Amino acid sequence: MRAKYIFSWSGFPGANAEVRLTKPSGDRVQLDGSIHTIGLVRTLWKFDGTQNASANASTLQPIEMKQVENLRNKKTVTVLSFDSTGVSSKETETPGKGPKVRRFDFPHLFDLYSSLLYLRSQPLQDRSIQRIVVYPATSAYLATITVLGRERLAVPSGTYNTIKFDLQLSKIGKTRELEPHRKFRRATVWISDDADRLLLKVQAQIFVGTVLAELQSVEFDDPKSASP
Repeated sequence: MRAKYIFSWSGFPGANAEVRLTKPSGDRVQLDGSIHTIGLVRTLWKFDGTQNASANASTLQPIEMKQVENLRNKKTVTVLSFDSTGVSSKETETPGKGPKVRRFDFPHLFDLYSSLLYLRSQPLQDRSIQRIVVYPATSAYLATITVLGRERLAVPSGTYNTIKFDLQLSKIGKTRELEPHRKFRRATVWISDDADRLLLKVQAQIFVGTVLAELQSVEFDDPKSASP
């Protein structure tokens, strides 16, 4: 499927994102995404990014992720390689010195893409809580996801029955202690309450204010696979 999102910052349109989900082989699913700041926000913060991530179709465990960020005159490339015991991270900045290589060992670790796949697979009963360890780029976080309930929601792509979550993140320190996230406070997330469980809306409280992401459109390669 293909999905388009729009991000806004404190009420101003801030960025456009496109996501393409495919199954290149029987044992692998893949995400290819891009994001670009727009309008007034782009004059203040010119940013272009891409992400390519793959996961095991059966276990939903991450395999690899490559993220490219272009911010003004700096380019940052982050590559994650997952295995059964954890993840190896390689971050390269241009201009800059040699790459930063990190290793984090933890079983059942997720990146952003595989964490969403995992959550979609759960029953998600009201008031239930999921706790998972996520390694999105260069650090590990404990994500606590609480199902707040069900509600009807309208976004640009349509009106849906939804499952509403509360998301909180704690950084995992070098000695595995939990630390407050310096830039992220909390977020509310809505996904469709159907077989597709589409990511519809995210409202996040971060250090620069409120950031909102909403689904603009979605197109399935096989329309029969989409839920009514």
